[in-house]
Amino acid sequence: MFKSLGPGALGLDVSFTEAAELSADNGFSGLQLDTSFLRDRGADRTKEIYDRFSLKPGSFGLPVDIYADDDDFQKSLFELKKTAELASDVGCSRASTYIMSFSDRLSFEENFSFHRERISQAAEILADHNISLGLEFLGPKTIREGHEYEFIYTIEGMLNLASEVKTDNMGLLLDAWHWYTSGEDIKSLKKLKRDDVIDVHVNDAPAGIARDKQQDTTRCLPGETGVIKIDVFMQHLKDIGYQGPVMVEPFSSELEDMPPGEVVGTVARALDKIWI
Repeated sequence: MFKSLGPGALGLDVSFTEAAELSADNGFSGLQLDTSFLRDRGADRTKEIYDRFSLKPGSFGLPVDIYADDDDFQKSLFELKKTAELASDVGCSRASTYIMSFSDRLSFEENFSFHRERISQAAEILADHNISLGLEFLGPKTIREGHEYEFIYTIEGMLNLASEVKTDNMGLLLDAWHWYTSGEDIKSLKKLKRDDVIDVHVNDAPAGIARDKQQDTTRCLPGETGVIKIDVFMQHLKDIGYQGPVMVEPFSSELEDMPPGEVVGTVARALDKIWI
């Protein structure tokens, strides 16, 4: 596994080249792929930047709105074909997206069929370019509350959905926050094999708040509070031989007023402390 910088997850508004320089200056081995830059400037220019700063491509967010109407969804699949081709040319082999843990319209069974059908279409395009797709479950109870139908919010549930997509390039975006807030523990991690994990996010939870009361947009840097057992989380990734990117996604107000260089330095130090 390797440390990959995700500027968007840190609230940074910097160019791809600036992000690459910040990554290299602060000891990151990788940088999340900026698909807007990739499409605007092409694979050669994108690869040139990765090579200049001795960085590996991390993952990229699936540029498809699974929840759009049919016409917009099909348009986004058409665009995905070009993005996937370019990403493959750069050497990026991992993409990920989140799955909402509720619906106000579809029962669990109907929602499962909806997701299986739409994810399958995107996964087939990615598979044609040797790109794997990680699905992120959303753990917090506070996301599901107040909605008509509950949907997948655990490791087992999301692996079940992934297994129903018959493209052999499916797995998890495993986020430490969602692992914790879903109520799961080390037992669920121990069921994971290397090929089950496509992408990884790390963070921590605020202290003094019950797990079922945690709010998704209020988090901490990994290892900051010790609420999330990040040592257990990281050790299992090492034990199974996970080889992909690890990105910090803290949603931390502490970082908001810092200049970009200080933000990246703070995040890098937090990663160093938890790295195994």
